[in-house]
Amino acid sequence: MTMKRSKTLAFLVHLLTGSGAALALLALVSATQGHWTAMYGWLIVAFIVDGIDGPLARKVDTKTHASNWDGAVLDLVIDYLNYVFIPAYVLIYSDLLPSPYGLAAALLVALTGVVYFADVRMKAADNSFVGFPACWQMLVLVFLVFTPPVWATMAITLVLAIAQFVPLKFIHPVRTVRWRALNLPILLIWAALAAWSVWHHFAPGDVVKLGLLVTSVWLLLIGIVMQVIPERKRAKRPVSAE
Repeated sequence: MTMKRSKTLAFLVHLLTGSGAALALLALVSATQGHWTAMYGWLIVAFIVDGIDGPLARKVDTKTHASNWDGAVLDLVIDYLNYVFIPAYVLIYSDLLPSPYGLAAALLVALTGVVYFADVRMKAADNSFVGFPACWQMLVLVFLVFTPPVWATMAITLVLAIAQFVPLKFIHPVRTVRWRALNLPILLIWAALAAWSVWHHFAPGDVVKLGLLVTSVWLLLIGIVMQVIPERKRAKRPVSAE
């Protein structure tokens, strides 16, 4: 591969990452019109882009071939828009929470989320997140499907806002190697169930709702379970004396 082609490919991957900002704007436009299904359609596309741009960036080595642009900063800006800012907007203007609870929850999410994203300790050595990784778009989607009572929505939001700043691990389903063979398929199942729920206007049926609940709880807690259960170290083979 020629140097020019490598630079072109690396820059195109940065543009792919940057497309998340355009998707965020489309999602916000849909949200301002009260079209929550369309909004989540755009967020799901952004979620897919976020899942594939990292492996592509490492494959074409954007740090070497497109070093004028910091992919990590770009990713954080876009993740904040899609994972935090837009879900906070939903908490205000959807029917999940009445005023002033929706505004209070949204302000909590927006403020704690931006502080979390700026924390240099947010990633552990095994690529897990330290603290709840501010995946509010996933949580709010579950809220829209299950429409829990106001007290439960507020309590869960408060607990997870605090959980962003505790030394508990939450997996990155793609980059956390341990149990990835199980966790990544569960993430894909969650994404499929979420997409089905959005397509059916957040009323997907009991079977899908149960699957969405189980996979959500798994993805939320499995990192803590892995943290409690120490990883077995493989025994080294004895060196032959021959």
